[in-house]
Amino acid sequence: MEITGRTSLIQFPGVGEARAKKLEKLGLTSAGDLLTWYPRDYEDRRKIYTIRDAPPEGRVCVTAMAAEHPRLSRIRKGLELVQVKVVDDTAALHLTFFNQSYLERAIKAGEEYIFYGSVEVQGRRKTMVNPIFERVDRRSFTGCIMPVYRLTAGISNHLLASLTRQAMTCAGEAPETLPQHIRQEHSLAAAEFSLKNIHFPEDEEALSLARRRLAFEELFYLAVGLSFLKDRRGREGDGFPLSPRPKEDFLSLLSFAPTQAQSRVMDEVAADLTSGHPMNRLVQGDVGSGKTAVAAYAGWLCAGSGCQTALMAPTEVLAEQHFKSLTQLLAPAGVRVGLLTGSMPAAEKKRTRAALASGEIDFAVGTHALISEGVAFRRLALIVADEQHRFGVAQRATLAAKSGVGTPPHVLVMSATPIPRTLALIIYGDLDVSVIDQLPPGRTPIATYVVREDKRQRMYGFVRKQTDEGRQVYIICPAVEENPDAALPGEESPALNLKAVKTYAEKLQKEVFPDLRVGLLHGKMKPREKEAAMSAFASGETQVLVATTVVEVGVDVPNASLIIIENADRFGLSQLHQLRGRVGRGRHPSHCVLITGTRSREAMERLHTLASTTDGFKISEEDLKARGPGDFFGNRQHGLPQMKLADLAGDMRLLSEAQEAARSLLARDPRLSHSENRPVLDRVRQLFADTPDIFN
Repeated sequence: MEITGRTSLIQFPGVGEARAKKLEKLGLTSAGDLLTWYPRDYEDRRKIYTIRDAPPEGRVCVTAMAAEHPRLSRIRKGLELVQVKVVDDTAALHLTFFNQSYLERAIKAGEEYIFYGSVEVQGRRKTMVNPIFERVDRRSFTGCIMPVYRLTAGISNHLLASLTRQAMTCAGEAPETLPQHIRQEHSLAAAEFSLKNIHFPEDEEALSLARRRLAFEELFYLAVGLSFLKDRRGREGDGFPLSPRPKEDFLSLLSFAPTQAQSRVMDEVAADLTSGHPMNRLVQGDVGSGKTAVAAYAGWLCAGSGCQTALMAPTEVLAEQHFKSLTQLLAPAGVRVGLLTGSMPAAEKKRTRAALASGEIDFAVGTHALISEGVAFRRLALIVADEQHRFGVAQRATLAAKSGVGTPPHVLVMSATPIPRTLALIIYGDLDVSVIDQLPPGRTPIATYVVREDKRQRMYGFVRKQTDEGRQVYIICPAVEENPDAALPGEESPALNLKAVKTYAEKLQKEVFPDLRVGLLHGKMKPREKEAAMSAFASGETQVLVATTVVEVGVDVPNASLIIIENADRFGLSQLHQLRGRVGRGRHPSHCVLITGTRSREAMERLHTLASTTDGFKISEEDLKARGPGDFFGNRQHGLPQMKLADLAGDMRLLSEAQEAARSLLARDPRLSHSENRPVLDRVRQLFADTPDIFN
């Protein structure tokens, strides 16, 4: 079969409909997709050991001959063993394979194989469980540097590597989109060489050259796209020119003195709003740093010029909370605050929409209902997006189109995910960045503990102590339901022993805390069920809330003094920090308990990092080092492309090179209209497919 980049994976030998569907879960449908599904790691399988010399640490390659015909044993329903002894000149090795009965026929006595796995010593016997193997004369996955891919249930690394090796025949089709002069100036390898060696490197040097080329390419296209974004901002022309107002008049409304950092960011926002150009500003600050006061100040400035503000919150409960606090703060200054959410009665929605259209509401607070059909503003001058990672560029644009006048509104984005400043300037390429890097005095410090499974009963006792004192407790789980794809013995499963929120909540209510009111909250619940669960916890009706990370951006419950995070090693540090910020909001001493059963030293070190500091920026830097930006940002790049290979934290020097190359190219051809630069424009269009308006 001749394979091209467009060849469907279902046409590959051994890929039926079931496997094709599983591959599709990874976004892999064609041979071309495999070429850009870059390995996440590599295993060096080049050294071949004798059985006697094979070290017991890690996985190794051993050459040996099958000394007998394999024996198949059926232990019980669903568990079969194939056992076989293999030998070389130095010793014997006893192999066990679980639930792979076909191997009874696949391994032939007297033939020589290379086995790759972990050697264990049991008494005087050396053993290996579930090794990968191939005949010595048919090597393809031993004696080489082997790629390790991100997988999904039912797709093994061996299968994915095998399919990718077959797809390599079409690597020559890959277009050379980088201009020749850029490749020469920056000593970059050719596209075909890079694709082949990122998957199956000849040696370390070839891998380094391939990775450098492909990472540079990603960063270069990102830099070009961000230049277009900034250029679009420059073409947006005039914004709403708001009149300056004395800051002291606003500060007199507050019941506290702002921190120096809050005051500085307020000044930056005021300078933007009165400049006559559209503001596009990201305000990032740790949980509880006082970002809402900055948003209130911006809305107060708008109201002073007869303009409207719209604040979009990610949940109805949070929108209601903002509505109450902003009404309390701004009503004395004559600012009329309104609320619009999806679950409001139809008549109330109708009245609110009419008030927005007529200008009777100065500051609208709501959820996605603010961008629904039928909502119009009289003079919308400012959009505030709370927790930007829940909103994309598209929603921002939809709201801007409802402004009621032709002038683009100002945009203020608030994020509680601290990102190192240099990185934020890259990721939020179309936004100016302000940082609130001080916490208000009086915030309750949160004591954080890393706890093993054997302390579970003591932890339950601590929950009861908190509830006896009238406090409330969050318990966070990583999964919604039990995973049916149980792992085979000897295999690792990402779903192994994960606390599932539904069954765990039931167990806690029936067996552990039958006298307490235990609530349940997860992302698969209907919106009204979610809102009801959060409201019950906010009002104190529920004492223990068992939830998934849906509470990461949630309601402010000052009475919650304890958060327990199950399988804490499964979360990123920044996400754990966000979750920890759910407590410590009241006057009571607060605690965060991280429960883990991990045996990984690296995972324990990461958890102890979180326990040792509450500085969100320090934590985010550690998180970037540990996981790379792909996991760190997840879907939070709101329209900006996900990096497949480049590490925005570790590749800063390469990023500078790529930015310089992008600047140089755009200085010569600002719209990439020259024929030799059209491939660059096409690639940037593909990368920024979620932000199509950057080219307008």
